[in-house]
Amino acid sequence: EHMAFKGTKKRSAFDIAAEIESVGGYLNAYTSRENTFYFAKVMQEDLGLAVNLISDIILNSTMDERELAREKAVILQEIAQTNDTPDDIIFDYLQENAFPDQPMGQPILGTEDIVNQITSEILTRYMNNTYAPARIILSAAGNVDHSKFQKEAVNCFGNMQKGSKFERIEPRYMGLNFELEKNLEQVHLAIGFKGVSYHDNEFYPALALSTLLGGGMASRLFQEIREKRGLAYSIYSFVSAYSDTGLFGIYAASSQEHANQLIPLITTEIKKITSTITSTELKRVQSQLRANTLMSLESPSSLCEQMARQLSLFNRYITPNELLEQILKIDTSSIKNIAEKIFSSNPTQISIGPKSNIGDFNQI
Repeated sequence: EHMAFKGTKKRSAFDIAAEIESVGGYLNAYTSRENTFYFAKVMQEDLGLAVNLISDIILNSTMDERELAREKAVILQEIAQTNDTPDDIIFDYLQENAFPDQPMGQPILGTEDIVNQITSEILTRYMNNTYAPARIILSAAGNVDHSKFQKEAVNCFGNMQKGSKFERIEPRYMGLNFELEKNLEQVHLAIGFKGVSYHDNEFYPALALSTLLGGGMASRLFQEIREKRGLAYSIYSFVSAYSDTGLFGIYAASSQEHANQLIPLITTEIKKITSTITSTELKRVQSQLRANTLMSLESPSSLCEQMARQLSLFNRYITPNELLEQILKIDTSSIKNIAEKIFSSNPTQISIGPKSNIGDFNQI
């Protein structure tokens, strides 16, 4: 993904940057665990340029060895920066120990050894095999004419090669423990449980559970641990969903003095949520999810990405009304049921910081 911007058969790295910025546009990319997104933001009249640039960096990248050597150094700096940031690297450790010895558990950035072994030939072969028509979705949102967009897509991507068959390895959630003793001011804690995929019928109740437990200032974890006790600046829960699996997580960071109180308090709130959910809490959670859904539609960039992800997962666009219907279907019973299901899985437990202060993971 980095190297795609380092020059094509038609454009140098500078040409790519200068061409998009000469029309006041923006071009970038990022990689998640299941997708790589290349995206451009331009004025309506520059749609053709945006499609042309994205197709050029995907189809015609030269993968120059000199550029690769420089970019390796940049990525190694990025890895080092992440390793020096405990509230970043802890999620790589969480993923690795939730899904050990399998692709789903590998860090997106890679490791120093892997990065150093990559060659121009490896990257070219990967792009030729993986960047194939059956696995590419073009999405646009905003002031865009569909017929013009379709014409530009055919012109720029119409001659793509078929690519090779893509083999998926089914992920297996395991749930291991990992402690990294490090001289830090705070202790960082992440707890994970087997979650749900995007296709699971309980995906929306899982979102509601996360919102209720640790999604915002009114959430139970925030109120109990930060507001009432002042034990942590940052504490929240999250749902990481994928096409065929998922992870439900909780993150907290506290001082050495108070870190040993985190696990008992978190587990207490987990127990409570499987038995007691009020109608007021349910309404608040539904309102939060509804507002998040509707406000995300106000950003063309967010909408564009949503459509691409939905087409990738479901082969169709999911309308806002359908999403809101799913949110309204959530009730206290469905939240309790998914809570019991998630929290009965073997926990993945990660800590970074002074080892003696985190307490006993067996408490969970």
